[in-house]
Amino acid sequence: MIFSEDEVERYARHLVLSEVGGPGQQALKRARVLIVGAGGVGSPAALYLAAAGVGTLGLIDDDVVGLSNLQRQIAFSTAQVGRSKVEAAAERLVGLNPHVAIETFAERITAENAAARIAAFDIVLDGTDDFQTRLWVNAACVAARKPLVSGALGRWNGQIGVFAGQPCYQCLVPEIPPEAETCARVGVVGALTGVIGSMAALEVIKLITGAGEALTGRLMLYDGLAGSARTVRVAADPECPVCGG
Repeated sequence: MIFSEDEVERYARHLVLSEVGGPGQQALKRARVLIVGAGGVGSPAALYLAAAGVGTLGLIDDDVVGLSNLQRQIAFSTAQVGRSKVEAAAERLVGLNPHVAIETFAERITAENAAARIAAFDIVLDGTDDFQTRLWVNAACVAARKPLVSGALGRWNGQIGVFAGQPCYQCLVPEIPPEAETCARVGVVGALTGVIGSMAALEVIKLITGAGEALTGRLMLYDGLAGSARTVRVAADPECPVCGG
């Protein structure tokens, strides 16, 4: 795979990194990453993955840009309020890096379409704020043997995890919490989405390039108020209906 002069200059800081270099940047260019949810987590993650040179980014979201999104969803502008999120984000990403192909799906992930959408990509990044959607995405990733990078947040706290086989996300969240909190309900500080979205993008880049140690089977918990983070292991559930047995 040959890089153009523009690409060599664009990715210069990656190319001199011993953990990335030419082979890693080529792997990024070959990669296909699906971002589920173009919101608080997906928005900054998409920007950094496009800037990093991921060859194909898929965006799936059925929502439109709202004025209240602009406090944290940095892929959008005031002029784009009312437009489809995936179309508005695609425009921004192509402007950032024309070497990246963007595939858009203006729809919601469901139990019926998750398998088909995920099958066409190498890695899935889930930044949705709906537990049922996360469980559908997880089940499809396990069935297709695709790594899942999951980012979630609320108020001042966030978490990032990587799931590849067992344990899976459902081992962590076996059932939908009856009083599940959403950003619309409890609020979220805007800058936190940048932290979690960037960390999620970093995990995707590590998985693609083989750099370092990904958070596979682990969960990083970030406390924005305390300025602290800790990492815990996710225990595999032998009775998990998705990955157990």
